Amino acid sequence: MEANVIGPGPYRATKLWNETIMLFRAGMPLRKHRIHFRSHENCFTGSEAVDWLHELLQGNHNFGPDVTRTQTLQLLKKFLKNHVIEDIKGRWGKEDFEDNGHLYRFPPLSPLKPYPKKCTYVSDYPKFPGWNDNEPFISQNNIPVRPLVLNSETWHKRHSIAIGEVPECRLVHRKEVSQRNVEQMWKSLTLSHLQKVLGLESLNEVIDTKIINPKHIIYNVYKINKQGVVILEDKSQELPHWVLSAMKCLANWPNGTEMKQPMYLGFEKDVFKTIADYFQNMKEPLLTFPLYDLFVNVLGLIQKQQVAIEALQVCSLLLPPENRRKLQLLMRMMAKISQSTDLPPLCDTNGTRMLMVQTFSRCILCSEDEVDLDELLATRLVTFMMDHYQEILKVPQHLQNAVEHQLAHLHRVQIKYAGTDADTIPPSYMLSHQLITEEAEEQRTSSSEAAVAALLEEIIMDKESSSKDKKKRLKQFQKSHPGVYKKRFPTPESEAVVFPEKPKLKQQLMFFTLKKPFQPFQRTRSFRM
Repeated sequence: MEANVIGPGPYRATKLWNETIMLFRAGMPLRKHRIHFRSHENCFTGSEAVDWLHELLQGNHNFGPDVTRTQTLQLLKKFLKNHVIEDIKGRWGKEDFEDNGHLYRFPPLSPLKPYPKKCTYVSDYPKFPGWNDNEPFISQNNIPVRPLVLNSETWHKRHSIAIGEVPECRLVHRKEVSQRNVEQMWKSLTLSHLQKVLGLESLNEVIDTKIINPKHIIYNVYKINKQGVVILEDKSQELPHWVLSAMKCLANWPNGTEMKQPMYLGFEKDVFKTIADYFQNMKEPLLTFPLYDLFVNVLGLIQKQQVAIEALQVCSLLLPPENRRKLQLLMRMMAKISQSTDLPPLCDTNGTRMLMVQTFSRCILCSEDEVDLDELLATRLVTFMMDHYQEILKVPQHLQNAVEHQLAHLHRVQIKYAGTDADTIPPSYMLSHQLITEEAEEQRTSSSEAAVAALLEEIIMDKESSSKDKKKRLKQFQKSHPGVYKKRFPTPESEAVVFPEKPKLKQQLMFFTLKKPFQPFQRTRSFRM
């Protein structure tokens, strides 16, 4: 049974766990063993299991050659705890797996983990229509805008503009773009680009986009020094001075300290232990708990090196600035120490490179709730990041250029169509104008589809209209522009997001009405004699 390369997608860690169990059960050699004058069929020793599984993991593209024997042993302990294996007497759970001649076997059934129910994350922003596969970013007309109340007259007016039935226009100057719009644009374009790089139809099952703070993205892009390292304005979030000094000491050994020679034998090992203790005692890993699944999904792209680097560039922009700065400094130190020829060995049993990965991998990537493959996944990611840290921790220039281009577009002179109010037309309806009628006409024609798509977005985001009116207008839009409507709502589920279910009040009212005693109609007597 060959291993499959599991790419990005929902529940990747669970898929890897199940895949590893199936490979282990299918390939682990079973034979007769004799212990205490008794023979046992179809079993294996603890040492045989460690040897075989270690070789399997090192040759598996999902984990790689940096998996250690110690990590393999830890995984087998989790196998015993979760009843993937049991000892020869059928015990599991509270028993401890031993790397020796103790005998183990497989239970009759393999306890593969079920996949969680579908996540209910809802993005802050809807999927934008008009996606062009040749361009990594959304159309310049599809910008998140404030809801606009549309009455019947306004609806037909906007509709006629979208399909090009109002040729008369004049030039207007746009108002200053608000900071909130700038932040929305950064968040929207960043997540759109990340979704495209990962090759996913949606990010909803990988990350809750509500937790993404666009201020962090903007800060990480612009508040940097010449080396690209984040500069923190709040110095209380900075690394302690003694930790920073210790990191410089080892990274630039022997020139990283004021002393030309160490004070005593083993000085450099004590300095390294000081650094390790600080990072290992952090309450949260540098890549944060909420972003764990996102970074695990990037691991599915490591076979495509450049694509993985691009994905990690974008993912690391989502980090809080203090985390990104610490990650940049730590990665640079780890890489320099691994490549140093002057620094004495810091460990007697492991090489320097392996020591760096084993010491800091869980400080960089770890789940909030202990996950069975945490250590292996963290080792895989940190090894890749350490080898390509200079590229990964750069600001992706194409993303920055795309956002700045959009912002420049919003500041240009715009075109206003006759019979509309310039103050009430959102940016998604404004078409850039170059002061030449011919160019404006060409632009209007080529942007008609994007304008229609933007019109659909405004209907969806209209919070003032009732659900009934919104459904009516969407049905009318679907008849007029079925292609654009299909792009925005490819499945019935995508339509259901716009109209969430409401409690059935009528049924509740009927229930309470039926509880009242029935009072039949009584005919009054006539007063005539």
